[in-house]
Amino acid sequence: MASVETLEALERRVSMSVPSEDIERQIGERLKKLARNAKMDGFRPGKVPYKLVQAQYGPRVRYEVVGETVQKAFEDVVRENRLKVAGQPRIEPRQGGDEKAFEFSATFEVYPEFRPGDVSNAQIERPQASIGDAEVDRTIEILRKQRASFHPVEREARSGDRMAVSFEGRIGGELFPGGQGTDFTFSLGEGRMLPEFETAATGMRAGEKKSFTLRFPDGYQAKDVAGKTADFDLSISKVEEPRLPALDGEFAKKLGVADGDVAKMRTEVRANVEREVKKRVTARVKNQALQALHDATPMELPKALIAMEAQGLAERARAEFESRGLKMEKMPIDPAAFETNAKRRVALGLIIAELADKENLRPRPDQVRRLIEEQAASYESPAEVVKWFYMQPQRLSEMEGLALEDNVVNWVLSKAKVVDKAIAFDDLMGSGT
Repeated sequence: MASVETLEALERRVSMSVPSEDIERQIGERLKKLARNAKMDGFRPGKVPYKLVQAQYGPRVRYEVVGETVQKAFEDVVRENRLKVAGQPRIEPRQGGDEKAFEFSATFEVYPEFRPGDVSNAQIERPQASIGDAEVDRTIEILRKQRASFHPVEREARSGDRMAVSFEGRIGGELFPGGQGTDFTFSLGEGRMLPEFETAATGMRAGEKKSFTLRFPDGYQAKDVAGKTADFDLSISKVEEPRLPALDGEFAKKLGVADGDVAKMRTEVRANVEREVKKRVTARVKNQALQALHDATPMELPKALIAMEAQGLAERARAEFESRGLKMEKMPIDPAAFETNAKRRVALGLIIAELADKENLRPRPDQVRRLIEEQAASYESPAEVVKWFYMQPQRLSEMEGLALEDNVVNWVLSKAKVVDKAIAFDDLMGSGT
């Protein structure tokens, strides 16, 4: 017997019972099966007395049987009541019930029922950016900076210089996790450090020391220090200036032009810039389209899905910080800091899945193939990259998801008001989206 109770908008509780004799029967059957081949010192295999087998294996078998019985009972109720469960149920035994039955409850959330909203009144701006010789020149200059060599200098540090620093921070006189670093390397002006930290380091020479105060932003990802003021001791071990490579045949070869033809290099750079511009324009339009869809479709969201998504975002943020050389083991990242973004991602995931079925927007194999080929075009051996995608089920699934998003975006664009708007090349490329 089972009953379904509504606790909140999406929260449900199912109360269930399973006859105790059924559980005991399954336990007995499994123990007898184990006894046929059980090994124990002093007995031949299969000749161990049943009571000894029961004493040694009974608790484990009971745990397995009860778990499987509860899971099956829950799945039966879910299927019979056509419930769409979001996240994992919380199983709790019920005390003081019928001695002839094992009674328990399962509390869980269900997916919301909704209809994708009307986006016909949404206005989406499609950026229009021109690409000329000046834009190609600026891109080549960026490529030179990315391939700069660094050389020690005795002068004061300025923007663009690379510095090796050691620092120690205290809040209220006490050291705090993540507030120490030894021979940590960063470049002034790249934005890896907080502005106050870069300001303090600017103008210092190798061998110099300084003390300064820094206030962490209120929205800082490390909640333990957000909004707090820290006193830092800073010492500089090295200041290096960048030296750009000459714009010649050797530089062209480093960019993949085998014969070192500078003119050919410029042609390839232009093609890459055009691809990047297209990519960023597409990203901006996509973000607007998905936001319009999100705003037009308010819904109650399962807390379990939000929590899982926020945890995933926090883990990715941790990995990103660690890839930059920061030690994160003593600097926890609170998933709650990602809750807003997690809610949006969960909502859009549900909306996209609904539209995929309702509007028949699931991508065709040729769409996925075309998307993979576009991704592979910027690599030296595109064919090998395409082959790699199809040999990696997870990566292929990700590309299928992106193709589905593209179909949903195109669906939104077919209904919304799309306006072309000129945008400066630097504004488009500087924003990243």
